[in-house]
Amino acid sequence: MPLSPAQRAAYERDGFLVFPGLVATAEVALLRSEVERLMPVQAEGTVREGATGAPKSMFRLHETDGPTASPPFRALSRTPRVLGAAKELLGDEQLYLHHSKVNVKAAIEGSVWPWHQDYGAWQLDGIQRPDMATFMVALDEATEMNGCLYFLPGSHRWGRTEAYLDTSTAYRLWSVPPAEMRRRMAESPEPVAITGPPGTAAIFHCNLMHASGHNLSRHDRWQAYFCFNTCANRPLDVPSPRADHVRSRNWAPMQLVADDAVLQAGRAARAAAE
Repeated sequence: MPLSPAQRAAYERDGFLVFPGLVATAEVALLRSEVERLMPVQAEGTVREGATGAPKSMFRLHETDGPTASPPFRALSRTPRVLGAAKELLGDEQLYLHHSKVNVKAAIEGSVWPWHQDYGAWQLDGIQRPDMATFMVALDEATEMNGCLYFLPGSHRWGRTEAYLDTSTAYRLWSVPPAEMRRRMAESPEPVAITGPPGTAAIFHCNLMHASGHNLSRHDRWQAYFCFNTCANRPLDVPSPRADHVRSRNWAPMQLVADDAVLQAGRAARAAAE
């Protein structure tokens, strides 16, 4: 999926791009069935919250091993639509996934993700440069009512902002202090709500300020995330490194697959089950 000069310029200016309808209806249905399959799995890479213990995040879907491995999600991360766009914007042919996950905002209970930069945590993983980008795919309709993503345009050009460890939600997060966000937002364009039907996708810079609100709706909000890094920028050794599901040790360059590989993976899984 070659990007146009206008798209590359918009990414440099705003820190993100949105791709309406990037993932087809049949692919979304297959990916949703994978989420449903994995939700009951008890694994280190599954974070749960709320009275029901519903998943908040499920990690490590892109690998071939482990309890949360998913061939369709692995395939999607390697399609030209996803991996190809990441290669273009990062300017490097050799990329790997620092991690992958599905964020599940449960109806009514799904909690906020405060304003943060992903590189706030990833720098602590031993990654030296913010040469990273995250690809998001909406697996159902994203609305402001159900806790869609918000991006602060151009905030990636500020560099890294000092963060604090927010422990108010199930998943501890290095967040930007509220007073700093108020100051920054007074000088910035209004946040952009990333809404749209299932299959809407976006890619954003690792220093882009982003957040999402509580899910006030009666429907879950599911979104997949693929966090790309250049192989040359892989983490250096750090004391007490985070687990593999959030700080991958698999730094082999990813290879492109056919654009229909998601559906092929689904057909293969069905054939194996018969």
